Amino acid sequence: MLNFDEQRFLDIQAGAVALAEPIDAFVTERLAAGATNVFFVGSGGAGILMEPAVRLLQTRSTFPTFHEMPAELVETGSLQLGAGSIVVIPSLSGTTLESIRALEYAQARGATVLTLTGHAETPLATAADVNLTTFAADDTSSETFTVQSLLIALSIMHARGELEGYDEVLAQLETLPDALLGVKRGFEERAAELARVIAASDYHVITGAGGSWPEAYYYGMCILEEMQWIRTRPVHASDFFHGTLELLEPGVSVVALKGEDAGRALVERVEAFVPRITDTLTVIDTADFELLGFSPEVRALLAPALLATALERVSAHLEVLRDHPLTTRRYYRQLQY
Repeated sequence: MLNFDEQRFLDIQAGAVALAEPIDAFVTERLAAGATNVFFVGSGGAGILMEPAVRLLQTRSTFPTFHEMPAELVETGSLQLGAGSIVVIPSLSGTTLESIRALEYAQARGATVLTLTGHAETPLATAADVNLTTFAADDTSSETFTVQSLLIALSIMHARGELEGYDEVLAQLETLPDALLGVKRGFEERAAELARVIAASDYHVITGAGGSWPEAYYYGMCILEEMQWIRTRPVHASDFFHGTLELLEPGVSVVALKGEDAGRALVERVEAFVPRITDTLTVIDTADFELLGFSPEVRALLAPALLATALERVSAHLEVLRDHPLTTRRYYRQLQY
């Protein structure tokens, strides 16, 4: 595979999966101590990657769950945030300023803060009540943060008697690193083709629903826009017919990400409509990925990680094709703001 270290990838993803035990210990202790709600509070891409876990809890658990942007939470506050709150703050660098301020704000109100970082001995790692660090980098963080937040959601549901087969799910997740590597290998040829499609246009509409939506939002904003400077319009498939469809015309590129949960039908509605206007439609469907030993239920939960691991291969080809390294920035962490 182009510019890819297989063993490095396996080691990083295994590190995320290995957090199942400490995450469960933390969650069990907090719930036993009377925790009343959980806040997922992340900046930028790290925050977006928490959304599948948030939606899982909001739709399949009665435990009050909130998803907040750190900068906004500090400015507006929340009457729900207090001594009974668990606050989860992800940050790859461990140095994100808005997240540091949110941590301080939450702790000042008596909340217990768990940070998930890609680097130890950083401000967010050292200031948290509990920190879990598993090394990652930009090209691997989508999967790791998705898995870590999923483990938190599953642990909460398990502790509250809202999830059957918890141990079976964890057993399947133990094989996830190899499964993700298999997805990459099988997608490599198509990834090169999709990179050429994306490079051929300076504007794309990217959509998804259910578990695929956060990855559509993340890939559009954090990869195509931030790392490739390609104008992109991420839009939830539910809202596609409430505005964005008027931007369609012949030649406009639409990228649709399909998972295997209830949101799939919403993406299929977009998929059926778009060819009536433009023939530049790209569909990435997790159902096409071979995952031996994974139940349909777990496959549905893993859609964001599966899409992320496939799209990373697109990114690897895209940066070479466009001669634009993914690490190049003009403003992010280059200017003070």
